[in-house]
Amino acid sequence: MSGAIFMNKLLEGVSVEWTTLGDERFVEVANAARRPVKASLRVTGDIPYYGANNIQDYVDGYTHDGEYVLIAEDGSASLESYSIQYATGKFWANNHVHVVRGKHGLNTRFLYHYLRIVDFIPYLPNKDRSKLTKGEMIKVPLPIPCPDNPKKSLKIQAEIVRILDAFAELTAELTAELTAELTARKKQYNYYRDQLLSFEEGEVQWKTLAEVIYSLKTGLNPRQNFQLNTPDAQGYYVTVREIQNGKVTFLEKTDRVNEKALKLINGRSNLDAGDVLFSGTGTVGRTAVIEDKPENWNIKEGVYVIKPVQEKILPRYLAHLLNSSGTVKDYSKKIVGNPVVSLPMGDLRKLKIPVPPLDKQARIVAILDKFDALTNSITDGLPREIELRQKQYEHYRDLLLSFPKPEEVMA
Repeated sequence: MSGAIFMNKLLEGVSVEWTTLGDERFVEVANAARRPVKASLRVTGDIPYYGANNIQDYVDGYTHDGEYVLIAEDGSASLESYSIQYATGKFWANNHVHVVRGKHGLNTRFLYHYLRIVDFIPYLPNKDRSKLTKGEMIKVPLPIPCPDNPKKSLKIQAEIVRILDAFAELTAELTAELTAELTARKKQYNYYRDQLLSFEEGEVQWKTLAEVIYSLKTGLNPRQNFQLNTPDAQGYYVTVREIQNGKVTFLEKTDRVNEKALKLINGRSNLDAGDVLFSGTGTVGRTAVIEDKPENWNIKEGVYVIKPVQEKILPRYLAHLLNSSGTVKDYSKKIVGNPVVSLPMGDLRKLKIPVPPLDKQARIVAILDKFDALTNSITDGLPREIELRQKQYEHYRDLLLSFPKPEEVMA
């Protein structure tokens, strides 16, 4: 069913008036009460303090009290999905949002859902993150179903709100359920990992990391050695960001390097299958085991490549060990730097670790890999399931808010 047919069935032949956000019959613009306050001057309280994209703080006092829609005036995090927020009760609005609400002929929650499908880019001066002035904002088109019968109009708006809120609530509930399941699985996995990697005195040999590896190196800094994202860049430049859930994951925003840069980095870090990657700078402690020799990617400075002596320690055992709470507690004492933190490679080499016989390492790895796979399946499935529900909500939102334009009515 097309959007036009769907809406015609819902509207049952009633007319739709297209007006704008500047129409004072239906919309109140409550910008006058807005007031920005520097973070250092805010008095802490329980009232939400809204900025362009979200709640920035909780303060004492308020600028508005009621049901409103907040439209980013400048600084929207996304232009394609423009920042629209719904606020109720007492709140504080700074000068980076327009504050609007419906009057007696317009449901404010309906206005919120509708504004989320509006393309605001044509109303921005330079089609970038420029300021959405009030003069441009009030030009945004607004559909009012059955304008001559306010009671019926509000009934139609309320039905649309009911359906869209139900989809939004289902999405929120699903997100909460899956997140709780993921948290429980991770907690269970962490518990068994820590139990399996806790050893009694004399049960295993304790060695420094340096005693069970060939080398510990890192990548190169592009600012000093090469350029990223050149026209001929085909390879991937792996940073801490790409080390996710025990593996290297290439992202849309992953930086690219050309063949010359790859050869230069390879001469420094020389990645191979069986190497363990460890994030030593920024977010310290992420690990990944390289399964196959990399052909078109290498690592950034701050990502450490550990080459285990596999006759002494298994790569996956080492990766699990580096994530265990006891080991993390030990190396966390050596982390330095502010605001960017790092674990010096020299201190990592001195880290004392338990090294059981290889057959026992293999048994531990087999158990932890099963837990890891289960946890990661939920981790990977969570965003996909949420995205599916979000798309379902957006599909029905677009259908329910596809009001016929005047030319469509005439046709």
